[in-house]
Amino acid sequence: MMSRPDPLPRLQRWRSNMLQAPLFLLATVSFGTLALIASMWAKTGRTQHRIAQVWAKICVLISGSPLTITGAENLRKCPVAVYAANHTSYMDTPVVFSALPFQFRILARKNLWSIPFIGWYLNRSGQIPIDTENPRATLSSLSVGAKALRGGMPLFVFPEGGRTPDGQLQSFLSGAAFLAIRAQVPVVPIALGGVYDLLPIHTRHFYPCPLTCAVGEPIETTGMTLRQAEELTQRVRMAIEALCTRQSGACVEAQSDTIRAEV
Repeated sequence: MMSRPDPLPRLQRWRSNMLQAPLFLLATVSFGTLALIASMWAKTGRTQHRIAQVWAKICVLISGSPLTITGAENLRKCPVAVYAANHTSYMDTPVVFSALPFQFRILARKNLWSIPFIGWYLNRSGQIPIDTENPRATLSSLSVGAKALRGGMPLFVFPEGGRTPDGQLQSFLSGAAFLAIRAQVPVVPIALGGVYDLLPIHTRHFYPCPLTCAVGEPIETTGMTLRQAEELTQRVRMAIEALCTRQSGACVEAQSDTIRAEV
């Protein structure tokens, strides 16, 4: 896979500081304000979601990184599902909103609700906060999520609970599995590639590179019980890990083809 230089070239840091980061901030403030205004009359969250999709596509454009979606047919196999992806970067959210062509709601960490504009959007668009430090609050949030699924609204979850510090897949929490089993809907695994190199944790500098969103086959939960939540969690993790490995292999092969063509 493409590797992010450390340190970044001076020109790249200058471009990120002077152009990409300010444009990203401007887009976030502008569309966050628009979503907040829309929430005064749009109570279902659907209008805010459409605004978020436009914001996401503009943010990906600002990043200078082309996005390729593979396995898109798997996004249409289930009317309602829990979509679970690896969490590598702040840019994961724009990539996900750009890739998924339908309405969905996010199950996200409660502390995001305190961030200006982002938190306001999350609160006024029907997203579901989860407090991972409070077991009772977590259970309550998961119950709200299961109710949304049974009502026909797909959910999106980052099962790792937070961004990876090194680009490697971390251990998974069982929330996504709990939700899917409780509502008896499939889990659709998604692997995001290139996003860690674009904007890893603890940095503000963009490094444009090809982005990929690989969507796997839905994992059925019909007939499963909550006692099997850990088993399902491991199946989802293995599916995402396999998609990540496949992405890495395809990237290496593409780079080899490019080198051969140049020779």
